[in-house]
Amino acid sequence: MLNIPTQSFPAPRSQQRVSPSGQSRRNKVDLKPGHSLMDWIRFSKSGKDLTGLRGRLIEVTQEELQKHNTREDCWTCIRGMVYNVTPYMDYHPGGEEELMKAAGIDGTDLFDQVHRWVNYESMLKECLVGRMATTVLKAIIPSSPQTSLAPPTSMAAPTDKDSRPRYDWFQTDATVHLVVYAKRKIPSSGCTVVDLEAGLLRLEVLLGKMSYMIHLRLADDVEGNVAVHTAFLVGKIQVSIRKQAEGKWSSLGQPLESHNTFLRKKDRALHYRDCVLVSKTEVNHNTHMFRLQLPRGTVMHVPVGKHVYLKALVQDTEVVRPYTPVDQNLEAASQEPDLYLMIKIYPDGLLTPHLNSLHVGDCISVSGPEGTFSLRPLRDVTHLYLLAAGTGFTPMARLIQLALQDGDAVRRTKLLFLNRREEDILWRCELDELAASRERFQVEYVLSDPCESWTGRKGRLDESMLQDVLSRPDGSKCYVCVCGPTAFTELTTGLLKQQGFSEEELHAFQG
Repeated sequence: MLNIPTQSFPAPRSQQRVSPSGQSRRNKVDLKPGHSLMDWIRFSKSGKDLTGLRGRLIEVTQEELQKHNTREDCWTCIRGMVYNVTPYMDYHPGGEEELMKAAGIDGTDLFDQVHRWVNYESMLKECLVGRMATTVLKAIIPSSPQTSLAPPTSMAAPTDKDSRPRYDWFQTDATVHLVVYAKRKIPSSGCTVVDLEAGLLRLEVLLGKMSYMIHLRLADDVEGNVAVHTAFLVGKIQVSIRKQAEGKWSSLGQPLESHNTFLRKKDRALHYRDCVLVSKTEVNHNTHMFRLQLPRGTVMHVPVGKHVYLKALVQDTEVVRPYTPVDQNLEAASQEPDLYLMIKIYPDGLLTPHLNSLHVGDCISVSGPEGTFSLRPLRDVTHLYLLAAGTGFTPMARLIQLALQDGDAVRRTKLLFLNRREEDILWRCELDELAASRERFQVEYVLSDPCESWTGRKGRLDESMLQDVLSRPDGSKCYVCVCGPTAFTELTTGLLKQQGFSEEELHAFQG
């Protein structure tokens, strides 16, 4: 019998869904009726033999894998495991053309590039043929343009040992303190995630594209609360924990997997913690605000522009979706530790009906901060333009707050908010009040299906609308953020480039 390993999800070598506009995006095709993700889950659980092997698991050689490379007989390898994806062809949101790129070869890199957030192990478990017996040919992925002087090998950490963070610890009779020296300034937006549970301490420090990890089983019992103090300019982080019993420890604890490692963030597997639903309030007719309470031993702040993943088991299938936290309102950035997620409920969706069925006190698994958005390009920006469609508004909410709080550096922040109908507009009253009270903020709404009394902009985003909305005053430095459905984002970024905006002047949140 084969020993089938339990893989981490999302995959350690996977990419973030939030990406600069120039990176590869996931292309979707129109699926035939009856071929949604829910339909696939039902079909895969129907008891039919989807591998053609009558339940047997086999070891697959490279030569055998290469034989199965047609539309009617398609096998592929993902992280050493071989799947017969032939029955999945008609259900694949990216179409059969995308799947066929990995037919008969190792599709791991291709998968990581465009399907990072999909839990393939759960989705394709009924299609599992077995384990690869040898190293296999890999799908060739076009390399993206080099955007920095960093070494091309993604798993390589910086070779300069002096730049690598380090840690130390000290104690009193009643407390134990762990200190991380980042050896660089730490962004004030927050970069430390601490999880303490049942004596296990996991601390992750996010430093740009890098992640420094401390992972220990503490030497003795401790209280459940954690205090984190950060000296941003010095680059020092101190984590303080109270001991349950006074006394001296001979060591901090036992190192666990990934302890004292410094990796690229995208190579770090996600870590989830169970959060409790504190409240669920209506935002509009189909969108709710979910307030989630972090566990007692967790300290986590999600920086502006980053998202988290929610994970749940739906019909015995692990489903994961990304959501961008917002603050409780637009007035000011919240200092409380709870997470606020504005989520649109899709009646035929896979995860949102489950979320909508949760009651106060129920739990949901939440990852740490993810995404490639950086505040660095916003330095010296004078005009910030935010183009949002539907719930693509969520990453814009905190960007608006940040731009208005940051002195007078950003002279103009303008939100172009596209929706179908008037009742779909999220936080309209708050946005109108903010625009009325803050001279540096403007908001304009566009409806594609307005009522007869609507006097604002109508239609869909096009070149002429963008030209009318976006202005480049002499001496200004502009930056544009885009978020919405994939088709909207791709159309908008294309139009922006036609109008002369460079890659460095725009960011597309992929949702």
